[in-house]
Amino acid sequence: MSAANTPLPGWVTFFLMPLLNLVTALLISGLVILMIGQNPLEAFGILINGALGSGMGIGFTLFYATNFIFTGLSVAMAYHAGLFNIGSEGQAYVGGLGCALVALALDNYVPWYVTMPFAVLGAALFGAAWAFIPAWLQAKRGSHIVITTIMFNFIGAALMVYLLVHVLKPAGAMSPETRGFLPGGQLPSLNWLMAMFGSRLGPAPLNVSFIIALVMCVGVWFLIWRTKFGYSVRALGLSPSAATYAGIPYARTVILTMLLSGGLAGMMALNVVMGSADRLQVEFVAGAGFVGIAVSLMGRNHPLGIVLAAILFGILYQGGAQVSFMMPQITRDMIVMIQGLVILFAGALEFLYRPALVRVFGRRQMARA
Repeated sequence: MSAANTPLPGWVTFFLMPLLNLVTALLISGLVILMIGQNPLEAFGILINGALGSGMGIGFTLFYATNFIFTGLSVAMAYHAGLFNIGSEGQAYVGGLGCALVALALDNYVPWYVTMPFAVLGAALFGAAWAFIPAWLQAKRGSHIVITTIMFNFIGAALMVYLLVHVLKPAGAMSPETRGFLPGGQLPSLNWLMAMFGSRLGPAPLNVSFIIALVMCVGVWFLIWRTKFGYSVRALGLSPSAATYAGIPYARTVILTMLLSGGLAGMMALNVVMGSADRLQVEFVAGAGFVGIAVSLMGRNHPLGIVLAAILFGILYQGGAQVSFMMPQITRDMIVMIQGLVILFAGALEFLYRPALVRVFGRRQMARA
């Protein structure tokens, strides 16, 4: 049996292997920082302190993590069915249109807690709708889901720019964005949550969508591992031919899975559109859909792992900004490089340590069996 197929204990697969990949990425990043004449320990200290050393830093870290939880869940949902959804970026972008339209329609009439469920539904429906055509093409025509979802990212971006410039922009405004939402269309801050721990958010935009993201994690876990549909999804991901032979409808399962995946991506817009900017702007997704791929892979496509990986990338985003400010020699581009190394080892080099771990733990587990 090859190293890729040899079973390993769950804690090795879900905790030890990602930890080794992360440590390797940080060590290589430290060597690069050392080569430019800077102290890597000082840089990593500033990174951690900037991300976790204050209520404001934690708030920004969790704000970024909220985006990555939604997009990571989106990628994982499709991945369990053997589908590689690269379109979370575009689906989140179009999902922003759904929640913005709800906020624009209701913010002057009802409080935020009435607007919020309709905005969640609007964002999910618009994101799912943007995933429908690639899903249908995969299920009915055999078009590869990777190609179609990538292309729909660009189509979605062009559509949103057109709408923001020519349709949704208020008369006389210069920026391609909608009008600002009134309080009835704004998600409240979670400053009360930080106050429970004796801290304050300050200007950090952490909002109620973080709680919605955690609820979605529980929902995805229940759907995938505790329902008949989830069993069908996992069976299809393991072997499409065997699942079809067993009576699982291929086309329906693929389409429903992609609709759920697109809906989860669309809900990412709540965090930025209604929780931070309080308006729909151009390029508000800012690459979160693509980071979600790495978050899903590093989290082993499990909601708990996705939450931990999303927080890690939130730390890299917030702490990285602090490092580039406190140590100007370490530019923002170098911070992006560190993030790229984490993505590389979490994704492309996922099995770097697997052969060695199989030699240590795999044989022991097989002997017990």
